[in-house]
Amino acid sequence: MSKGALLINLGSPDSPTPHDVKRYLGEFLMDKYVIDIPYIARKLLVKGIILRTRPEKSARNYQKIWWDEGSPLIVLSKRMLQKVSKQTSIPAALAMRYGEPSILTGLKELAGKGVDEVLIIPLYPQYAMATTVTILEKARILQKKYFPEMKLSSLPAFYHRPEYIRALADSIRKSTAEKEIEHFLFSYHGIPERHIHKSDITHSHCKIDGSCCRMPSPAHEFCYRHQCYETTRLVCEELELSVDNVSTSFQSRLGKEVWLQPYTSETIRKLAESGVKKLAVVTPAFVADCLETLEEIGMEAKTDFLQLGGEEFLAIPCLNDNDVWCMVLSEWIEKWAE
Repeated sequence: MSKGALLINLGSPDSPTPHDVKRYLGEFLMDKYVIDIPYIARKLLVKGIILRTRPEKSARNYQKIWWDEGSPLIVLSKRMLQKVSKQTSIPAALAMRYGEPSILTGLKELAGKGVDEVLIIPLYPQYAMATTVTILEKARILQKKYFPEMKLSSLPAFYHRPEYIRALADSIRKSTAEKEIEHFLFSYHGIPERHIHKSDITHSHCKIDGSCCRMPSPAHEFCYRHQCYETTRLVCEELELSVDNVSTSFQSRLGKEVWLQPYTSETIRKLAESGVKKLAVVTPAFVADCLETLEEIGMEAKTDFLQLGGEEFLAIPCLNDNDVWCMVLSEWIEKWAE
């Protein structure tokens, strides 16, 4: 069989206009794994409420971070693919779960190169319903419909793999080499607490109180919260950071229900009020910079911290097309192909 790899990221609007943002948000928020409520209720919420108000605000935020080349997430993901492709003999393509290039486009590209066995690589270090699961399900649906002879396999969550941890730690080390950082905040994308319980294969382990994340369990294979805290712990070990100078939080919540806590906005406020003057924020739930890292952290959170008395705020870039990270990806693809 001829093998190939498909790197899949979240996606982006085609442009930072309310029209394109509305279309993108409609596809994204109507995903049953993103807002996991019954279809009718989800449709009423998304199309009846969210899409009537959110697109204009989101479009303004996208306009703040949009590049001449296009969406930062798309541009950076393409650069990542280019470097990976140069370092592996295996054909590789790029796709987005929402928007373009679509997963179908990516599979067609690989099929056109004679590929009939594909490694799906969700570009998310940690496992979650709203990222990993929806990508894999969509890919399998399209494979069965359009490429029945094609075989799919997937790269598991890589939050704890030594190569990834070293690449992330190396990136942080270089970004802070000439900085005097008092505190490191690891900010992960939030998810509703109920997603943690729904992903618990034991149906009894997850308590979301901290104790369960430290207790060995098969539930950890699919527990986003555990994997986030484990990423922080492993990176801190690699960088030899004191636990007293590190926090973990969750950003980008939607709606009024309870999401994973502590929330990033509240954590930044508390750090500033406690006297922290020089703060660095790492966003390890993302491998490519996007709206959530560039605007929500790099602009909004920075402004809040400085207004609260902070003096220096460093938003550490995602791995993007970092040479070490791209080499890690290419090596994973090569090892799979063997």
